[in-house]
Amino acid sequence: MDGINTAIVGATGAVGEQMRKIMQERNFPVKNMRYMASSRSKGRKLKWRDSYVEVENLEEADFSDVDIALFSAGAKRSKKYARKAAEQGATVIDNSSAFRMDIDVPLVIPEVNPEDIKENTGIIANPNCSTIQMVMALKPIYDEAGIKRIVVATYQSVSGAGKKAVDELMQQIKDFQQGKKCKTDIFPHQIAFECLPQIPQSDAFGENGYTTEEMKLLNETRKIMKDENLAVTMTCVRVPVVGGHCEAVNIETKKEISPARAREVLEKFPGVKVEDNPEKQVYPLANSSWGRDEVFVGRIRKDYSVKNGLNIWVVADNLRKGAALNAVQIAEFILKKKTVN
Repeated sequence: MDGINTAIVGATGAVGEQMRKIMQERNFPVKNMRYMASSRSKGRKLKWRDSYVEVENLEEADFSDVDIALFSAGAKRSKKYARKAAEQGATVIDNSSAFRMDIDVPLVIPEVNPEDIKENTGIIANPNCSTIQMVMALKPIYDEAGIKRIVVATYQSVSGAGKKAVDELMQQIKDFQQGKKCKTDIFPHQIAFECLPQIPQSDAFGENGYTTEEMKLLNETRKIMKDENLAVTMTCVRVPVVGGHCEAVNIETKKEISPARAREVLEKFPGVKVEDNPEKQVYPLANSSWGRDEVFVGRIRKDYSVKNGLNIWVVADNLRKGAALNAVQIAEFILKKKTVN
């Protein structure tokens, strides 16, 4: 293939930067690359391979010559411009929460449910970062033994809240060490040396006491796994780690599966890497996942409180497999199956 016309919407953001990087790493066949962002970024020049591309104002963008558009500019902009892009002929892969639960929009992890990509009306949704890594670890166990119930606690890095959140953490650490009061602009409380059980930080809790991040884990997992009876309960926590999300996942299976067998099926699943030798202190770490494509699983052990229970520890780079890489993999699948809108 000579290449296709590609656009990255939100190219100046953290995920947009990773999309640009990953597409180059994987030699994505681009004929013409376009970068789009808000009016504030219009005219900026960002590198693409051996040249530079000038950032366009999304509000003025025409998608009629775009084959695939990767959106990562927030739900508000996606709701305003993604349908327009699809109507003008582009196949949109959207990284926001705007369309994930729409009936006519497939919610896709390529290793888990690639068949859903074929049934789209021009928009394909990327799941939430915490959902992606959890479902990657759940899928082989689900196929082997079925899953009745999931209890998950997430430990999510500040990079999931953007560059300003990372800057706030680093500044708070400096202020704390110097005995100064830590300023909080992004988070509702100090994040340095603290754990905040509220994600996203700007949202109020729902009437049911859960945050939107927590409800995503429930609703998105059921949609991707095509199992509305799957019981999921969750607590999402922001931790003072720069990058890499961690999850403690408790699984109650329908049939018995031993930890040894769980390791076997996880090791065979594409995109999953098992790191599980606790006697030698080998288990997945957030820092080790940074810049890596795999979903790492360890601490695989039996839960003795129920008949068929497992505990696992799941770690992944939230900006790569949790966002940009998953979107690029969807685009690669589209090209392979020639299902461009």
